[in-house]
Amino acid sequence: MMNLPSIPLCEYKERVKKVQEQMKKEGFDFILSYGNEAEPQYVRYFSNYWPSFETAGVLIAQEGDPVLLIGPESYTYASDRSKISEICRLKAFRESSEPEYPGETLDTFNTVIEKLVGKAEIKRFGVAGLPLMTIGVYEALDEALKKYGDIKIEKADYIVNNIRMHKTENELACMRAAAEITAKTMDYVIENIRVGMTEQQVAGLALGKMHELGAERESYPLWVLTGKGSNQAISRPRNKKIEKGDMTFLQIGARVDGYASSIGRTVVFGKATDEQRELIEVGYKAQANVISMLKAGVPAADVAKAHVKFVTEQGYGDWLLYGPCHGNGTMEGEAPWIETNSDYLLEENMSFCVDIFLGSKEKEIGLRMEDVVCVTKDGVENLTNYPRELFEIDC
Repeated sequence: MMNLPSIPLCEYKERVKKVQEQMKKEGFDFILSYGNEAEPQYVRYFSNYWPSFETAGVLIAQEGDPVLLIGPESYTYASDRSKISEICRLKAFRESSEPEYPGETLDTFNTVIEKLVGKAEIKRFGVAGLPLMTIGVYEALDEALKKYGDIKIEKADYIVNNIRMHKTENELACMRAAAEITAKTMDYVIENIRVGMTEQQVAGLALGKMHELGAERESYPLWVLTGKGSNQAISRPRNKKIEKGDMTFLQIGARVDGYASSIGRTVVFGKATDEQRELIEVGYKAQANVISMLKAGVPAADVAKAHVKFVTEQGYGDWLLYGPCHGNGTMEGEAPWIETNSDYLLEENMSFCVDIFLGSKEKEIGLRMEDVVCVTKDGVENLTNYPRELFEIDC
């Protein structure tokens, strides 16, 4: 096995204790930390378990050890990976094709709650990851809570987010390793990308290389967008060939032990036009300006407002879509965002993707310049720090 960093068991236990401390302060008797295959962060943060097909949750009471809740088919998989020893199978967490599993003996929310606290009274029940929750899981949980009275299922994402937005040294070690793999993968793609390749083939180059280098998976479904249609802020690669003169943006990110990285850069096939060169330069300058403002104690909104002002002054105000940064860690995009209406100060060990997206609806072209940074007392540690240069590929 490759010598890559990982999160130790003791840190998973510390996370549970921190959440329990916040639960007592906020008055939550239980929190269910919920996730799925695409957005596993709330489950994986406490258990290291990443659901496949099914969904999953970690049920945490104010006292004692948590329980990992999984679907009926994943016990052998979960027991191989989970940092939580108690694992319960619930029908509510089954895959979306809804098999019935006749003859199987499965737990319910009620039996799991009783295992944790017996007949204790419940006044407040929160869910971290509530926007991800399927209606089937929600209804099963709602029905179970009726046993304890008129209990409202409350959104409790902030309880977990307020803890995980401050990265530990173990987390940063995983993020640095993911960043190194991502940068080497970007090098490989830029060295090997050619006119005539499809966007899908280029994504394949990146996936193969990052796994060769030790990534457990990609941070998100990678995309490569060339020519018309590169103004898609969220996308997937197409079966579209790269042509001479195309401006193509590459979005690549590797994951190590659950921690995501990301680099976004634009390449031009042939000599860049003046229009292409100007757009790329504005993207780089905008990103450099944002990074220069990031340090502990700075109001997040000030960073976003300065970014909007700069891009607008450069004549690209109508190309803006969202704020210049979003959180990064167990997901490539996690809380918090840096936006013009943000109401918090930056703090040490917050980590962000400095994500400068500019896209024109009229011209159907765009780019993204993205790097991962960690806020320090005096500035940032740029984890990816990929070169900001004009990448022109010989045709």
